[in-house]
Amino acid sequence: MRLEDAQKLLRRPYVTERTFDQIEKENKLCFLVDDKASKSQIARAFEALYEMKVAAVNTERTVKGKKAFVRLLEEKKAAELATKLGLV
Repeated sequence: MRLEDAQKLLRRPYVTERTFDQIEKENKLCFLVDDKASKSQIARAFEALYEMKVAAVNTERTVKGKKAFVRLLEEKKAAELATKLGLV
């Protein structure tokens, strides 16, 4: 996947108290994503942008748009990436 396409799919990280707990306890990050993005597209986009392996993707539609919860394969990597992105 091209980086431009990946950036269009993963719009921006989304942080709340709940998602912050998921970073620490469940090794997950939350992103607002394109409404038409599938779970497999989200996983490929994440891997292309951040060069980390994805274990699973769960999605949820809310008033703010579609959210994707990305669980990483390697332990503690979500916290490291969150720090690099300035979320923590």
